[in-house]
Amino acid sequence: MPGFENDHSVYNAPGKINRRRFLTGAAGITLVPALGGTLAYAADQPKRGGTLRVGFGTGSTVDDLDPSRVGEAFKVTLARGTLRNNLTEISPAGELVPELAERWDVSPDARTWTFTIRKGVEFHNGKSLTPADVVASINYHRGETNKSGARSLLADIEEIKTDGPDKVVVVLKRGNADFSYYTSIFQLQICPEIDGKLDVLSGIGTGPYKLTEFAAGVRATGTRNPNYFRSDRAFFDAFEFRALLDATARTNALLTNAVDVIVPADMQTIDLLKRRAGLEVFSVPTRHHHVFPMQVTNAPFANSEVRMALKYAFNREAHVQKILKGFGTIGNDHPIAPSDPFYAKDLPQRGYDIDKAKFHLKQAGLSKLEVSLSGSDSPYAGCVDACALFKEYAAPAGIDINVVREPRDGYYANVWMKRPFLASYWVGRPTADMILTTVYSSGSSFNETSWKNPRFDQLLTEARAMLDQNARRERYVELQTMLYQDGPTVIPAFANYTGAHSSKLRHGQIGGNAEADDFKIAERWWFA
Repeated sequence: MPGFENDHSVYNAPGKINRRRFLTGAAGITLVPALGGTLAYAADQPKRGGTLRVGFGTGSTVDDLDPSRVGEAFKVTLARGTLRNNLTEISPAGELVPELAERWDVSPDARTWTFTIRKGVEFHNGKSLTPADVVASINYHRGETNKSGARSLLADIEEIKTDGPDKVVVVLKRGNADFSYYTSIFQLQICPEIDGKLDVLSGIGTGPYKLTEFAAGVRATGTRNPNYFRSDRAFFDAFEFRALLDATARTNALLTNAVDVIVPADMQTIDLLKRRAGLEVFSVPTRHHHVFPMQVTNAPFANSEVRMALKYAFNREAHVQKILKGFGTIGNDHPIAPSDPFYAKDLPQRGYDIDKAKFHLKQAGLSKLEVSLSGSDSPYAGCVDACALFKEYAAPAGIDINVVREPRDGYYANVWMKRPFLASYWVGRPTADMILTTVYSSGSSFNETSWKNPRFDQLLTEARAMLDQNARRERYVELQTMLYQDGPTVIPAFANYTGAHSSKLRHGQIGGNAEADDFKIAERWWFA
């Protein structure tokens, strides 16, 4: 979207802000209908019954239900989308809408946010939801020793407190026009406070289903919450989630009716699934992006010329065609997707260029380079193949990449942020500020490259507080330019969310903010 005039941003005219759209504005995510008949489903009336069986391509034996610890689709769909709720959520249409908060109000300087909590909501154990639960759930991620990915986003909280029986007041050190979006991120699930301690491990929440079994990295089951506060959601009687990391096993499970839906679909067999009677494939453009982060505290990645050489030595078009089978768009070494209203559309698209790769290698004082690149099929299907592709295209530049195939189980516990050069991905965030703060700000515990730039941090802080859209855009364009020119990450592509399911399943528009219909598949889908 080149301009703000027709987008879904929270702003209307330059220098002005529409209060209603500010409070419940859309995230600006571009979506397409799922392949195979989503529009036809629109007339279907949801009905209750059946057990939803989902096969995920992620899951680890080190998983738990603590919302502060890094999680992949299996864990987050279970914890955030099925067992628990947030104050707010992103709708399938990309709008920020109420969840456990009935409404929210903000002061003119965007520093004081007041959330009104829904009345009559119960946790699975019968405890009533209170503002104290909300305060404790947010404060949990602010602890000095907590390594939550939400910690950097919450760093500007000056005070958070309850106000009467149904309100939570958050006072920020400086204005933040996006703070209401922060409360929708998967880490900020609302858990019950019991005897002064937040219960983050049992899975007790206010969500649409109650947990009956959780075997980390294997299986999770649950039944419908009869007291769920939404009558227009949670149509299944029960759910069963299975971790099926092997793409062939996941595909076969769908083909043999052992599961009803798989997330993601295997790119190698997606054409077969599209042709198979009784199955349907969906693909949703997203802000989800594949990354090759480089630890700048490790040689040779401390040298920006080496990083630039590696950026030119990667073939983005080949990645989209060979790894994503065309289900994605080319990246440009920064994490802001073309669908974002602040996307830097005038930055030249970086392409595969061996001469430029050699030039920057020479600028680093090198005629050749040897590096190891860790990868696994845990981040995404074809990840190891993507590493091999990197090796193949980098070789003519004198760059010898040793691909290290790491175990899938425990990849994010044992490899991510521990190896100097690896393959990974980032789930999309609804605002530019959230992804830039989480991954690239100096104070973030999820700064996977240890890259620090004072000017970057300053611009990010300034942009966050601005209500003037043009001034804000200028800063976000400069931030993207800094990452493009000096950043520590090769970002080859934005990947569509893909999956396949039995034609017996029905759904509305599929959300593109996260996998598995924004992790809400068990809440939003139903059987015909």
